[in-house]
Amino acid sequence: MTPLRILFMGTPEFAVTILDKIIQENYTVVGVVTAPDKPAGRGQKLRKSAVKLFAEEKGIEVLQPTNLKSDDFQEDLNRLQPNLNIVVAFRMLPKKVWNFPTHGTFNLHASLLPQYRGAAPINWAIINGETTTGVTTFFIDEKIDTGSVILSKELDIDEKDNAGTLHDKLMHEGANLVVETLQIIESGNVELKKQNESADLKTAYKLVNENTKINWTKSTKEIYNHIRGLSPYPVAWTQLENGEEVLRCKIQQAGYTLEKHNLELGKISLVEKQLLIATIDGFIKIEELQLPGKRKMKTKDLLNGYQFMENAKML
Repeated sequence: MTPLRILFMGTPEFAVTILDKIIQENYTVVGVVTAPDKPAGRGQKLRKSAVKLFAEEKGIEVLQPTNLKSDDFQEDLNRLQPNLNIVVAFRMLPKKVWNFPTHGTFNLHASLLPQYRGAAPINWAIINGETTTGVTTFFIDEKIDTGSVILSKELDIDEKDNAGTLHDKLMHEGANLVVETLQIIESGNVELKKQNESADLKTAYKLVNENTKINWTKSTKEIYNHIRGLSPYPVAWTQLENGEEVLRCKIQQAGYTLEKHNLELGKISLVEKQLLIATIDGFIKIEELQLPGKRKMKTKDLLNGYQFMENAKML
């Protein structure tokens, strides 16, 4: 078989770990495609993507097309002549790009497809209280995350995992799975499985303002899962009514207890330097939060300088 010539497409840190693993296994990466540099921070200086920084360090050619359908990008493909594209945390590709290499284009997705197709599979698996998730490699087709599956690997979700810890676990499992996928493609013994469209499918919707807000009418466990599923990013938020003030605050970290009580939902109680929020079947114990214009703080530090009124509650 002709040696693989890989064009790697990705942008965030998650993709860097996979790219690094591919290089460590001595595969030929002819180039990387990543997002254009973007203004960031107070000075709005252009910031390179994590993948670009890594690729430059390794001396790999970097392409940053704004239009994947452009003639210029097509010329780059013709020049580099990849026979396999690998996509990890990148944008949707036009057919003329994913269909260009001899061996096609495969994607690494951070869920057990067909479950949690979409933009935020790691977050939604935790938000929905799943106890298992995984990683999947599949060949790209015309739709989003629907192509034939090459390999998948299941992984347990611990009750104390948040989106950050699960991200890291899946990142390393994903790196191994990508290498296994490359070995199978090299061998010519690829056995594809169609995704089961008849399954009761859950979607990994894009995270926006509306679906990251905490709903205090839900069960304690659901609220706890919502908070950890959005930590450390983009972070669950709520409104704090404290006297005449209504403040938007972010809850970075929390625990919970299940117990009966007669308190109003969202009612704030201060017990032995603990910040407890009443729920339908217990309490959410706030461990770290951020008030508007302030840095995130541990609860004990917040209570040293911030006063909660007697009728304070979360809305």
